Amino acid sequence: MEVASPKDSSVVSSPFPSPNVGALLKIKIISWSQETGLPVSVRVRVANRIFNLHKYPLYSKSGYFKKSLNESNELELPQDFPGGPETFEMIALFSYGSSTLIDPFNVAALRCAAEFLEMTEDYGSSNLCTRFDLYLNQVVLQSWDDTLIVLQKCQTLLPLSEELLIVSRCIESLAFMACMEILDPERRRQQPVVTLEALASQAWSCETVKEIVSQDLWIKDLIALPYGFFKRIIGSLRRQGMKEKYVSPIIVFYANKWILSKKTRQFWENSGEKEGSDDTNKVSVTLQGILDLLPMGEKASRSIPVGFYLALLSRSLEVGLTSDSKAKLQDQIASLLHFAQVEDFLLPGGETDSISTSEELAMMKSIFLTYISSNTETTHTPASKALVAELWDMYLSRIAPDPNVGPKRFMDLIEVVPICNRQSHDHLYRAMNNFLQAHPNISQEEKGLVCKYLNCQKLSQAACIEAVQNELMPLRLIVQALFVQQLNTHQAFKECSDSFRYAHCGEFSGSLSSSRCPNSKSQNLGESPFIDGGEEGSRPLSFLLQKDIAMQKSEFSRKDYESTSFRIQNLEQELMSLKRSLQWQNIPKKTEPILDKTQSLRPYGLEGRSLSKKRNPLGQVSACIGSVNFTSQRKFASRLLKVFRRITLFGRGKSKRKPGAPGPWPKSM
Repeated sequence: MEVASPKDSSVVSSPFPSPNVGALLKIKIISWSQETGLPVSVRVRVANRIFNLHKYPLYSKSGYFKKSLNESNELELPQDFPGGPETFEMIALFSYGSSTLIDPFNVAALRCAAEFLEMTEDYGSSNLCTRFDLYLNQVVLQSWDDTLIVLQKCQTLLPLSEELLIVSRCIESLAFMACMEILDPERRRQQPVVTLEALASQAWSCETVKEIVSQDLWIKDLIALPYGFFKRIIGSLRRQGMKEKYVSPIIVFYANKWILSKKTRQFWENSGEKEGSDDTNKVSVTLQGILDLLPMGEKASRSIPVGFYLALLSRSLEVGLTSDSKAKLQDQIASLLHFAQVEDFLLPGGETDSISTSEELAMMKSIFLTYISSNTETTHTPASKALVAELWDMYLSRIAPDPNVGPKRFMDLIEVVPICNRQSHDHLYRAMNNFLQAHPNISQEEKGLVCKYLNCQKLSQAACIEAVQNELMPLRLIVQALFVQQLNTHQAFKECSDSFRYAHCGEFSGSLSSSRCPNSKSQNLGESPFIDGGEEGSRPLSFLLQKDIAMQKSEFSRKDYESTSFRIQNLEQELMSLKRSLQWQNIPKKTEPILDKTQSLRPYGLEGRSLSKKRNPLGQVSACIGSVNFTSQRKFASRLLKVFRRITLFGRGKSKRKPGAPGPWPKSM
């Protein structure tokens, strides 16, 4: 069976411009009288119209007339006759053998009227009941738009249309076609299925929801139905296997249209004034029905935004709702509170209302207390607790300016959320600041009471600086903020100093990977891990330097690297010269001429002898190496080699060079 898709506009059924049925009926009556020679003998009254007809056409096709016309030729149909005089006129025309124009706009009324008049197969083959059923099954129920039209027309034909299963057949057909629409792979490639994921991270807005609904016309058609039909369609969608993430948005859109929309509120008010009925009760009944349709608990998951539940809760205060339903709604909001937006929280709508005594505040407090008292592991992680605490503090920032909120009342509201749940006190500080601005005349003792729970160590840098300069804050808090600010400043300077030392202390060699320089003495870039070439693991310093730079991606420029490398190479050459001098010193002194030659080989003069008494730090040794005798040179070289061995083993050395001292490797060397 081929089913027309809701998006297929080619199957839309519209009423044909039918001829005047009354004129056709008169022609048929005259023609029948001429053919049979019988005058009209039956008088039928339908509402305010009277029909003069022949007895036989009605008697032969209708069980109702066959029973009623035996007693009298005058008959009055009941006021609730399906379709009224217009429908009976078409039934009478059919009884005279004329073809009846059927379309989705009149088929439901005709089928109900035919059933009322008992125009079944028992009183003639291919009678009206059979014909209308065929049209419903083979034409109407294959088209989305035709089915919607028939279902809407059934509202005025209840309960007969329900007994004839016209309503149920239309509902099942619409649900089936909606499921096919969701499952249509071609459509899903062209346009995604509408969900509520886009609304999860923003405040609830009726206008935004309307824009989303406009993307899918079939959803727009469903939410236009009365609640009784809509409820049954939702049940059919779930029975036929539609996933909840597609069903829930339909319910949300329906509630947004009939419960939350401002235009609908005006419609309810205007209709209530005209009809004089209690339409507020209708909204309450519809709202109660929406809550029954919505998934609750874990089934709700994140398919429905928290802002929607909060909007329903706010609306329930206006239209009235049972206490059980309100409690159920509050529990649902509490289970998803860590996904909420502070813009969705309830605030009094009236300008003269006091926030401190409002029912909205009482509900919000109850919701947060419900969240805190629950022990669900999935919603009570440290991060979610901190987020809920921030939401409450931001909500307090909106409540704080109310002049009717006293210090004691404000303290009670702060204590709703445990202080230990607050990882940051920035929003709490904003709330307290707003309260102090709105209550400039409270005493210092009351100020201290209000700010009792504020911890300056949990304030951000900007908030702490602002607190120090805030004259409204109590003196104790300002002193605490000053102390915390001093600690923060000291820490900032320390980190800045460490960063500077790290940038100028490049880890060129060694096996340690520390990000900080060792303790209090900085590393000297010019120290070389030179050791005896015969030792295992000996490497030229330039090789180690290049390897470390390649591995660590040093921040030094190439120019700095070349300069440092050049100085290190000079140091290695001087140390080699010193080693050769020491080797000459070990030769027996009987070879005196050779000793004279060795003196000529020494690269250092004796003019700097007076400087040998000064103990220059490592890095300025070039000024004194040539001024000492061979014995002291040997001792000093031995010490120097030990230092370089330590550098090789530990990866870095220590320098005692003061800032501003001359470079460790003068060019005079």
